[in-house]
Amino acid sequence: MDETDVELLKLVQDGIPLTHSPFRGFAARLGISEQEVVDRLKKLQKAGKIRRFAASIGHRAIGITANAMCVWNVPDERIEEVGQIMAEFPEVTHCYERPRYPDWPYNLFTMVHSYTPEDCEKVAARISEAARINDYTLFFSEREFKKTGVRL
Repeated sequence: MDETDVELLKLVQDGIPLTHSPFRGFAARLGISEQEVVDRLKKLQKAGKIRRFAASIGHRAIGITANAMCVWNVPDERIEEVGQIMAEFPEVTHCYERPRYPDWPYNLFTMVHSYTPEDCEKVAARISEAARINDYTLFFSEREFKKTGVRL
């Protein structure tokens, strides 16, 4: 990556305008052509520097206001298998293995999003059944202080 790539990533990380020529402004700020902006973005994506290029929906704005962090006590020898099962659920947006601690047995964390807390509980029950893991707890979000993607 060169300096222009870094500056381009800083510009696009806050979103692409919904216009006929969405890359024109970026090109003008960088002093390059619109086609070069597109070519650079494609190159960065192919190289794995950009994981995905997609629209982001404000879930709270469309009524998905129940969010639960589900913590799971998964046998270590099943962590890969169970992680894959849980990650396949469309209601799960994050699925991470975490270390255990002496007073904390949970080693797999998922974030579940739905319209009501009861819906989150139903999703967790379906995940539990699919993964054959019964030792879990849900923690519901009460307030969002900050939510952004990774920034350069």
